[in-house]
Amino acid sequence: MKKVVWGVLSTARIGREKVIPAMQAASLCDMHAIASRSLARAQHTAGALGIPVAYGSYEELFADPAIEAIYNPLPNDQHVALTLQAARAGKHVLCEKPLALDADQAAQLREVATRVHIMEAFMVRFHPQWAHVRERVRCGDLGAVRSIQTWFSYFNKQADNIRNHVDQGGGALYDIGCYAVVTARYLFECEPQRVIALVDRDPEFGTDRTISALLDFGAGRRLDDDAQLLLRAPLTPMCAPAIAARVQTVADLGKEVLLRSYRTDEWSAWFQEAESIPCPALRGMVFDSSITLAEAAALGCGVALLPSRLFARELMSGRLVRLFPQELDCGGYWLTRLKSRTESGAMQVFGEWLRAGVLAA
Repeated sequence: MKKVVWGVLSTARIGREKVIPAMQAASLCDMHAIASRSLARAQHTAGALGIPVAYGSYEELFADPAIEAIYNPLPNDQHVALTLQAARAGKHVLCEKPLALDADQAAQLREVATRVHIMEAFMVRFHPQWAHVRERVRCGDLGAVRSIQTWFSYFNKQADNIRNHVDQGGGALYDIGCYAVVTARYLFECEPQRVIALVDRDPEFGTDRTISALLDFGAGRRLDDDAQLLLRAPLTPMCAPAIAARVQTVADLGKEVLLRSYRTDEWSAWFQEAESIPCPALRGMVFDSSITLAEAAALGCGVALLPSRLFARELMSGRLVRLFPQELDCGGYWLTRLKSRTESGAMQVFGEWLRAGVLAA
């Protein structure tokens, strides 16, 4: 079988360190050329990886008659435009995920779909372990698969990382959430009929940082875990009466010790929401429990951001004082369990007790 002659768009890290070496090791891939908007960068990468040809523009790569297929690892917002450009030049395209940022973008690729092959680079579809899993699902070894649960996470607060650039297609869903979706589609071998999702956006970057979703694949099949919202818990500054007496404006908070949870961005987001002013330096203690945070505030240790609904008793008794009406809605309290685990009678009673308590509050 004849080798496929490849050209690579950009010197992206995933290409340099992962994909290009793997393709060079494959028996049917001929890595012929690499292009960058910087000829020097393309030449450096080509020399390091043993690629014969380097170009200083993408257009030169597309014009190379020897190249049959293009690997596109560019930032997410450039996937469709450069894939179309390559396809119109008669090149097949392997594009990093996500292939497009929305359905309208994906529809643009239909123009060239009958002339060249375009593929989204998801290893799940070709990895032997996942092929084995699908065969076991097909033959019924696992029984009737009704629910698939997946979790992906990492921490990234680097402002210069494209995953945190909303204008470049950053965010949790495009970066890692798509693996959960494509795996369920691969194993169920159909498309979801309905989707329900909750999205929490990073107040600094505007990207989706947490997504919880339920995908209905019909016939009782789903990608999910069971999560029931008990109550929203917007945060507002609260403190002891002695401190409240000297805090008259939002700016006065800069003179006080600001107590915080382990989530470092809550105070800065609240200041932005309240008066669009910078958050002062945080010098107070850090807590991983709202209860201990509230107790420290009541003892006069500083001002804390707390969910007022959870501490109504302390507010009514006067141990805590709410300083301002502004609130920051950055989450809530959920009752969760795995769908794969049958809900016991004790779990049902506990859930009903919790929900009744929330309604009565």
